[in-house]
Amino acid sequence: MLNLDTHILVGALSGTLKPGERDLLAEESWGVSAIVLWELTMLSQRGRIEVDLHSTALDRALSGIQVWPIDLRVCRHLGLLDFSSDPADEVIAATSMAYAAPLVTRDRKLRASQVVPLAVKGH
Repeated sequence: MLNLDTHILVGALSGTLKPGERDLLAEESWGVSAIVLWELTMLSQRGRIEVDLHSTALDRALSGIQVWPIDLRVCRHLGLLDFSSDPADEVIAATSMAYAAPLVTRDRKLRASQVVPLAVKGH
C-alpha cells in the first residue's frame, strides 16, 4: 500500500497527476495520514483548491483509501526523521515509516530523506 502526501492525493482526485505518478498509483492501493484530510480541508477553506468537502463524489473517492491515524506509533517515528519540515509533512513521513508504506510525494525535502520509504515505479 502506498502513502500519498496531500498534493499527490489532490492530483489523483483532480486528474492532474504526472504520467509516472499515475502509473505508480495504478500499481497499488492507497493510504493517507489523517493529517492529509485536515490539509485538504485547510486548502479548500483558503481557496487554494476547489473541492466540495460535503459531496458524495468525494465520499466515494475517499471510501477506498486507507486512513492511518496520528497515533503513538506514528509519533514515535517523528523523532527518527532525518529532516525538519512543516509538521504535516513530518507526520506524513512518519506515517510511511510506522506503517511501512512507501511515500508518494513531489516534495524534495521528503524525497531526500534516507529513512522515509519512498515509492518507486515497479516496486
